[in-house]
Amino acid sequence: MISANNLVKLDFNNTKIAFRNKSDKDLEKAYWLFKMVSSNMLIKIGTPITNFALKMGLPIKGIIRNTIYKQFCGGESIEECEQAIAELGQAKVTTILDYSVEGKEAEGSFDDNCAEILRTVAYARNNKYASFCVFKPSGLGRFDLLAKIDAKEPLSAEEKAEFERLYKRIDRICKACFDADTRVLIDAEHSWVQDTIDDIAREMMEKYNKERVIVYNTYQLYRHDKLASLQADFAYAQTQNFYLGTKIVRGAYMEIERERAAKKGYPSPIQPDKEACDKDYNQAIRFCLDHINRIGLMAGTHNEESSRLLAEDMTVRGISPANDHIFFAQLLGMSDNLSFNLAEAGFNVAKYMPYGPVKAVMPYLFRRAQENTSVGGQTSRELSLIVKEKKRRKGIR
Repeated sequence: MISANNLVKLDFNNTKIAFRNKSDKDLEKAYWLFKMVSSNMLIKIGTPITNFALKMGLPIKGIIRNTIYKQFCGGESIEECEQAIAELGQAKVTTILDYSVEGKEAEGSFDDNCAEILRTVAYARNNKYASFCVFKPSGLGRFDLLAKIDAKEPLSAEEKAEFERLYKRIDRICKACFDADTRVLIDAEHSWVQDTIDDIAREMMEKYNKERVIVYNTYQLYRHDKLASLQADFAYAQTQNFYLGTKIVRGAYMEIERERAAKKGYPSPIQPDKEACDKDYNQAIRFCLDHINRIGLMAGTHNEESSRLLAEDMTVRGISPANDHIFFAQLLGMSDNLSFNLAEAGFNVAKYMPYGPVKAVMPYLFRRAQENTSVGGQTSRELSLIVKEKKRRKGIR
């Protein structure tokens, strides 16, 4: 257990620890990448041009692989990710293997995605540095089907059979994780499919979280109703005697949610401002700590204040940083100042490691780039830390 005195030494500006696994060359590449990402215009223009070039088979795959792909992805296959997994492990950070290929509207594609996710489960079972598996429900079944169920529209016999196949894929993955004693995260999606995902997640937790926390649902606190959902789910878990698995995030679809609500004329599910979002996020973290013996908590955040709040609250409550019900998580290639400094202080930290063929993962990478430009201060923060580390290294030569 770390003391309050030791906690003061948790320095998110310590770039020596944050970038010690990056060579000078890697650091320079990261600098220029974040410089490019910081330009909204470059992202808007570059995305369609890159898509066109890949579609036409133009020779840009190598450029992508050695720049944005290398920064944010582990490799094209699980085997290609092994070196990155080992490097993180040596720095006391575990990995969340994330097969980031977008689901196509075909049953064969959904079956292929399920099979690949099961491969990540088998890999995690035998690798101490792979702490979680993860899947996106719309990668295992048709998004429009989920939306139809959420809207409580009647399903045809064919659609009912389609949903049954989706449900069985999710159940198969959760059971495999239960058998392997490996945690699994169910990613959140848009609000107009999320109720159905939440229902499935509760059923999976009720089935597989009786003895320990295996299945985690995701709560997006940029929605004004999700703190209440978390509290209601915990109350249900108490009555049904299972552990609640929670991944607490701010969220990833804010602009899309607001635009859709305005277009269709319903109240926006998004918080009125950032202050309200931050307040609910921190309340959700504290609620989970209040019940940590029955809740598995993953704090998925790039926010320094929230990360420090959780670390300090754990200390005040006398909760060991090594408590395996609590993890911090960030994306590969981002917020290394949080990940590696938290890990160095003894906290459980995991990095989301996307992987998959370069062309198939590009939609994910474009979203990452767009999110970086829309999250106030994130890119400039990354750049300032890289510049600081470059100066530090130059100064000791």
